[in-house]
Amino acid sequence: MTKILSGEFDSLDQARNALDDLINSGLDREKVFLDRDNTLVKVMIPNDIEREVREILDRHEPAAVFERAA
Repeated sequence: MTKILSGEFDSLDQARNALDDLINSGLDREKVFLDRDNTLVKVMIPNDIEREVREILDRHEPAAVFERAA
């Protein structure tokens, strides 16, 4: 099953850094999105890599992380 994790950040710089870190970890660029207006990073992922993606998002100190089914 695929889900979407969204990290909400206090600044655009934090969101960009999280985005770069996710892409550099090997995630497909087409599965990672930056919502600049709301400083959100959205990631479409299968369940088996959720832990790794959450760890990467948490490194950048999001204000919140949301999850929903894709």
